[in-house]
Amino acid sequence: MAVTVFESCHSTWLFDTERMRFRRVLKNPGGHGGVTTEWRSYHLLRVDPVSETFTVVLNPEGTRLLHSWRHTGDCAQCGGHATTELSLPELRRAIGA
Repeated sequence: MAVTVFESCHSTWLFDTERMRFRRVLKNPGGHGGVTTEWRSYHLLRVDPVSETFTVVLNPEGTRLLHSWRHTGDCAQCGGHATTELSLPELRRAIGA
């Protein structure tokens, strides 16, 4: 499975680019693991490397969108204070590997 991973301030986004599906692992600020959503299909993933934003286009018409940003060390969205990151074993469980 070819997986692209984006860390936002409150979620880890997993994109299975071969099957055109994604899921999110919502981070738990208490550090007790996260909540994983179901896999959902998407039509297109747009990534803006300048602004660190990305848009998930859910349908071919482009009328259903999810928009988020990648967390950075000096993140303008959260002031650099992201919730707990996921470990490699947690990511493997999330993608079903």
